[in-house]
Order: sequence, then C-alpha cells, then structure tokens
Amino acid sequence: MITKVMEKSQIKVITGNAAAAIAAKLARPDVVAAYPITPQTEIIEQISKFHANEEMDCELITVEGENSAMNAVMAASLAGGRVFTATSSWGLAFMYDAVLATAGARAPVVMVNVNRETPGIIAVSSGQQDMISTRDCGWIFLIAEDCQEVLDMVLQAYRLAEDYDIQVPVMVHYDGFYLSYLSEGVDVPFQEDVDKFLAVLKDQPERTKLTPGEKLGCGSHGILGGYLELRHKHVSAMERSKEKFKQIDKEFEDIFGRSYGGLIEEYRMDDADVVLVGSGSMCGTIKTVIDTKRDAGVKVGLLKMRMYRPFPSEAMVKALKGKKAIGVVDRSLCFGFKGGPIYTELKAFETKLNGSKMISFIDGIANTDITTANVGQMIDTTCDLAAGKDVREVTWVSYPEAQEDGGL
Repeated sequence: MITKVMEKSQIKVITGNAAAAIAAKLARPDVVAAYPITPQTEIIEQISKFHANEEMDCELITVEGENSAMNAVMAASLAGGRVFTATSSWGLAFMYDAVLATAGARAPVVMVNVNRETPGIIAVSSGQQDMISTRDCGWIFLIAEDCQEVLDMVLQAYRLAEDYDIQVPVMVHYDGFYLSYLSEGVDVPFQEDVDKFLAVLKDQPERTKLTPGEKLGCGSHGILGGYLELRHKHVSAMERSKEKFKQIDKEFEDIFGRSYGGLIEEYRMDDADVVLVGSGSMCGTIKTVIDTKRDAGVKVGLLKMRMYRPFPSEAMVKALKGKKAIGVVDRSLCFGFKGGPIYTELKAFETKLNGSKMISFIDGIANTDITTANVGQMIDTTCDLAAGKDVREVTWVSYPEAQEDGGL
C-alpha cells in the first residue's frame, strides 16, 4: 500500500466493523436493510446509532431475517437507490436465493460479508468458507486485509458496482474476529472528499432501473430467447470490472493518498524466487515473516489477492511467471478436490507460469491461527520445493495428523 501524508486527515482507532459502518455512512445510501449475526452485528448497531442520531439520512429497514434484507436492498437498488447491507455465515446462506436474484437482475448492491465458518456443528470460528460458498453467484468479490482497507474498499465498491459499464453487485469480504473486532488506527475520510470520489457516477448515463409505465418482462417464459445474451453480458461486465477497478484504485489515490495496487498487491516481489499467495488478514502476518526471512537472505515475496471474482488471472500470471516456487495459502476448503480453492483455480494457469512449481497450504480455519511460525514453515516448505526436494502437494499446517492419514 502506498500512502502519502494528506493535508487534512482524521485518524480514529476503530474496529473493522466500525470502519465498514462509517464507509457506508460516507457513501450516503438511500436504503440500508440488514439483520444482525455474529461477527457482523456491530456494523448494524453502528449504523442504527448513526440513523438514530440523524447522522445518516436513509431508510433503515430492520428486517426479520437476512433473506428479507437482500430482497429489500435489491428492490431499492432496482428502483434507482444506493443501498447497503451486511451479513455473515448462516445469514449469507439464508439469503442465497436472493443473492442469486440480485446478481441476475444486475442490481448494483454493495454488501459487506464478515467471513466465518458455516460447519454442521454451527461453530463460531474463523475461515473464508463464506466467500467460497458463493463465489459463482455472479457477484464481484473484493477482499480487505486490515481495517483501513475495509473502509476504503467499501467506498471503492460503490464506484465499481454503480459504474454504468459494470452494474454488478459487489461483496466486500473480510475476516471475522481477526478484523471485525480488531481495533486499529484508521484514516477516516472527510465527507466532501468521499462526495468528490463518488461524484463521477453522477456524470454517467442513468443506470438501468425499474420505471413505472415502461414495459417490463419477468419470468423465465418471457426471456428464454434472450437469456443467453443476458448471461454473456453479465460475464462480460465482470471481465470489464478488472480494468475498471485498477482505474478506480488510481483515482482513489489521487483523492485520499492511498493505493493498493488494484486487483492484487505485490509485496517484495521484484527479485523473489519463492512467493506465497494469500488474501485477507493473513497477509499482514505473512509480510512480517517475509521481512524476517529477507533479513536472513531468503528471497521471498507475497502476492495478495484484493479481487477474487472475477479471478484476476492475467495479473496473477504476470506477477508469478518465472518464480521458482509458489505456495498458495487458503483459509477455506474445496470439498471433493485436492487443495484449497484459490490453489485449484490458480493451478489452471500453471502452464502459463514458465515452469513455476506450486503447492497448497490450508490453515486458519476452525479456530486455528495463521501464526508467524506457521508462515515460516510455509516459506521453508516452498523453498524446499524450489530446491527440487520432494514435498507434499497439500499441507494442513495446523493439523499435522492430516499428513499421516494417507489421504492428502
């Protein structure tokens, strides 16, 4: 992240959830609808306080469940309003049908999802399985590393979702517990600067919306002939969002002095022989260990994914091409397939990496921490791979017993 000192700033020590709520307030939404669920609850509590104190001029709909929340913001968005909602875990699962409908309607909804596990035992624990369970719903997915990026990414999400050439809902993901309840110093933008950043949208043609009196076709029987066209346009818009997001990041830097690199962030990658690929809050820990390893003479770098859908394959291949070895760190599972989800997707582009070898690390799920020791182990194993040693393709870092069961 590139940061320059701004002439005016206001640093506040706030949680990741508070950062998301403040970003929503700064975006001036017309409608907010949500239902509380751990670890997202603080977002809605904070927005409720803003609304009660007349700091936020919007319709706040406190619905009876997450399915209604998504349907409410989808309808408001299709009527032309700017909307916001947030959820987590089982709440995301409960609104699944509406998540699909929102994407299909190309409603530019912005939603924050505070990732946590959704296992059968209903454990409240860490993990990014939320993100993986909905990755093919037709939403753009962005992933924040720290509290500052949570705030900034929500603002960038509005620019992306509501852009006339995109008009696709955006889900901003960050790690539950690790960021939702973490307090950090955050540079909170002034309202006039946010208004300036979002003002570009007012100069664009009016986006598609439902208008009384105009003809409207609904239901599968009415659009069978054009369904393929609608799907293709949706996919094309998501592909365009890659270049658009890079442009938005540059414009964000011009106003706020912070740049994250667009689709991906590269950390000490220039001369790196081995690279770890990660996303979310783990990247802060990985950067710390990389600095220590660099001091010891190990040429290691980090590729942080900021966008997960659409998959930033071109940017990742360009950054990783020619590296001796790549270790992909997943905080989620790809059931029925060998390796973590991001690993399996990046593996599809292995032939374009000019011989780079690749392995998968699974860690940070089910209340396990991605510790500095664990990251050090990942780097050492990836270095072994680069040196031509025989290493396991998939390593469950915090569960060594997995290496003994003869499976992975």
